[in-house]
Amino acid sequence: MQYVRLGQSGLKVSRLCLGTMNMGTPQWKPWIFDEAQSEPIVRHALEAGVNFIDLADFYSTGIGEEVVGRILKRLARREEVVITTKVGYAMGEYPNAGGHSRKHIMDGIDASLTRLGTDYVDIYMLHFFDVNTPVEETMGALNDIVRSGKARYIGVSTMYTWQLAKIIQACERHGWDKPVNMQLQLNLAYREEEREMIPYCADQGIGVSVFSPLARGLLSGDVKSTRNQTDFFTAQMYGDKASLAIAASAARVAERHGVPAAQIAQAWVLARPQVASMLVGADSPAQFDSALAALDTKLDQDELHELERNYTPCDLINDYTAGCRIAREPRPAQGWFAHDKEKTA
Repeated sequence: MQYVRLGQSGLKVSRLCLGTMNMGTPQWKPWIFDEAQSEPIVRHALEAGVNFIDLADFYSTGIGEEVVGRILKRLARREEVVITTKVGYAMGEYPNAGGHSRKHIMDGIDASLTRLGTDYVDIYMLHFFDVNTPVEETMGALNDIVRSGKARYIGVSTMYTWQLAKIIQACERHGWDKPVNMQLQLNLAYREEEREMIPYCADQGIGVSVFSPLARGLLSGDVKSTRNQTDFFTAQMYGDKASLAIAASAARVAERHGVPAAQIAQAWVLARPQVASMLVGADSPAQFDSALAALDTKLDQDELHELERNYTPCDLINDYTAGCRIAREPRPAQGWFAHDKEKTA
């Protein structure tokens, strides 16, 4: 396993981060694993050297934190793992059940710590940018949580660059703790964050951790998985012609290497110079091993062109752009991949 400092903080995290959205209860979504199914995956990741564990209160509406918390207590010493959880999405039907008000954030951290069975989380993250709550209210509450010892650091996820800039400005103006981590979506089929967000994070010394490196399974060739058959977001985000062409290119490069397509897609993400850590939401130890192998997978220039040639700009994927993203068209193949018409058809 490789380890890096997260941004300009002193916190060292594994380059592979175990994503746990698929752990909790299938009563929430049909593709979720229960505790018995989840434990072998967590154990395998820990044995491979992973120390970075990603959660959210929203996963299985709290049951995900309970399940992963119990597993970690059985398998790891608390000081050896870096636990992050997120707050924001509604946890009930009452008026203050979600968002980033001071009330919900304070209620949220206490509830998460109880479910996880720990005194603190290492990174407490905003799940999105709450346009209905003043930034000062949100960041003041997070700063108080760090000062209280209930969280060691602050993180953020999935927002426009100007929204993160607004957060940073508020923190600097008041002398509050600033985010050390930005969690965002990045993969061969979605690269919009490379335009502004990732360079801004590099400039501000904020670590970048990436989720959905396989575009919700599209880039592994597993389009018929239970998740992709029951989760309409997959088709909405990655159902266009360019995304399908990108998946085909990943399969061609994988065939040249003699490895699974998922390994190639993950290797591309891990090779991005500003990516500190990549989330791996594995359904089995074998799937996790694909990401582990990707750490040492090298791609040549012809392969990189083949992987990237189909990409064209699209709308950002966030809570504000659902249902209105533009269609995209691919570019022609070149080099090694242009010689075989059948492969590039």
